[in-house]
Amino acid sequence: MKSEQQLPVLLQGNEAIVLGALAAGCRFFAGYPITPASEISELLSLRLPEAGGRFIQMEDEIASMGAIIGASLAGVKSMTATSGPGFSLIQENLGYACVAEVPCVIVNVMRGGPSTGLPTSPSQGDVQMARWGTHGDHPIIVLATSSVLDCFSITIKAFNLSEKYRVPVIILSDEVVAHTRESVTLPGPEEIRVIDRIAPSVPPEWYKPYAANNRGVPDMAAMGSGYRHHVTGLIHDEKGFPTQNPQEVDLFQRRLHDKISKGFNEIQVSKSIMMEDAEVCVIAYGSVARSAMRAVKEARAKGIKAGLLQLITLFPFPRQIVDSALRQCRVAVVPEMNMGQICREVARVNRSETRIVKHNRIDGQLITPEEILKYLVSV
Repeated sequence: MKSEQQLPVLLQGNEAIVLGALAAGCRFFAGYPITPASEISELLSLRLPEAGGRFIQMEDEIASMGAIIGASLAGVKSMTATSGPGFSLIQENLGYACVAEVPCVIVNVMRGGPSTGLPTSPSQGDVQMARWGTHGDHPIIVLATSSVLDCFSITIKAFNLSEKYRVPVIILSDEVVAHTRESVTLPGPEEIRVIDRIAPSVPPEWYKPYAANNRGVPDMAAMGSGYRHHVTGLIHDEKGFPTQNPQEVDLFQRRLHDKISKGFNEIQVSKSIMMEDAEVCVIAYGSVARSAMRAVKEARAKGIKAGLLQLITLFPFPRQIVDSALRQCRVAVVPEMNMGQICREVARVNRSETRIVKHNRIDGQLITPEEILKYLVSV
């Protein structure tokens, strides 16, 4: 007998993000309404209080990011959701979360830009902004959703990675994924793995909030729990106090990057569809990966050995995964709803003689299976 959670349900992508966040233990949300992400705020305003959490509509996205940082420092799993213009506004506080190593999740439901752009149309124009939007040579984790079930499972993964590595995690959705409705069967609570941050095992007088360890991820005590904190956006020593000592600065910066590098095998995720014997492949992500899957199936029906590498982790860029696909295939098609932001990354890691073919659409319309199939047939 299946539990209620395991019965098929009809969900919108934004709704699935909400359910994934709740399942992962999110108990605080601060945000500001914006198309096409508003359903996340609307549903969480109802569901969070029912789960014992808190929902706050802030005056803008700058304040929203600040609020989730504060809630996370107090020990609560926290999230905000926005779209392009709001994503621009959170960047300064996102940098603060990076340097202070504050776990939190940021959902960006991408729409056409720049500026107000195309509020109701899909885009993938914020990919490089997700990686480099806040200044400084900072590490970040960026995940992309393609389906309603992805929205649920990837949101859980985002919270788990954020808590484990003490880092902000960005989820990139888009207008098509956000508003697509699908019948999905969600896993039951007993099937969901939830990771929480590691609390200090030492008494308060011994605690150093940024002390290095073999994981490279300092234990994290909640503010108000009796442990001393000093949180700053300045580069700091292991006690949290600002430093300009070159050795301490270097060690701090390298630890920020090394903790992510150590987790590459866990962080870098992709899906391979019909790649076993593929001679030509599509490298895609987000809603475009859905079109790519259909194109690959139609190419196979025509006798073409095509495959799909769907990128779930966009950053840190899964270099080895992509390199393996490129070494296998003579041609790789990279379709994107931008001018080629991931295609540049694919070309950068290409060490074989694979021909990279990009296909870009920037008119606010989804790339269709037919557009991708045209390349698979012609190459």
